[in-house]
Amino acid sequence: MRGLQGKNVIVTGGAGAIGSAICRRFAGYGARVGVFDKNSDGAKKVADGINGYASGVDIADYAAVGEAIADFERRAGPTDILVNNAGWDRFANFVDTTPDLWDQLIAINLRGPLNMSHVVLKGMVARGGGRIVNIASDAGRVGSSQEAVYSACKGGIIAFTKTVAREVARKGITLNAVCPGPTDTPLLAAVAGDDERGQKVRAALVGAIPMKRVGQPEDIPGAVCFLASDDAGFITGQTISVSGGLTMHG
Repeated sequence: MRGLQGKNVIVTGGAGAIGSAICRRFAGYGARVGVFDKNSDGAKKVADGINGYASGVDIADYAAVGEAIADFERRAGPTDILVNNAGWDRFANFVDTTPDLWDQLIAINLRGPLNMSHVVLKGMVARGGGRIVNIASDAGRVGSSQEAVYSACKGGIIAFTKTVAREVARKGITLNAVCPGPTDTPLLAAVAGDDERGQKVRAALVGAIPMKRVGQPEDIPGAVCFLASDDAGFITGQTISVSGGLTMHG
């Protein structure tokens, strides 16, 4: 894709299944990648594999985010692309959750991307260009049982993406959202499990997806890199599902 060679990219949640796939894809296009993840050992492992930069920052901490981005930019240069990928959930019916759990979910899935975007956007606005790609979820578009607060956060990310895209469009900055559907990650495996019930859950997911499989982490980076590339220079405020056709919106 055009325009990724030599760009400085930050990917949050870069040590996870989807995040590491995104990091590797950007590195394959010749970008310099900052792997941001609270799991500092995992971030270092991914960064070592792509000659990137690792940060163990907690994105829910605004001051720590500012320091981490400043350190990355001292080493690599200004941030051209931000991918807000970090996310976490715990499956439970809403009435069985607690405010403490809500706070954890909001801190990671909503406050974290706000923190990262707020710091990075200041530089992008000053320089007159940049790309932000937010990893939301189809849970934020159509809802998902046992993911009420997570869905609320991801719906908020979609609305945030569209709003800020309007605010900075004349500054040469684009924001778009990518919504993965059910994807074969450790989170999905933990929810489904290996027992008979888990096999039924997975079979039901596959049956509902027109392409008849769950997504793989490697299915996600193509859309992300496209939206960050020069080929998507006239695309902003959009939401794209990568779900095998599970959710189709006109």
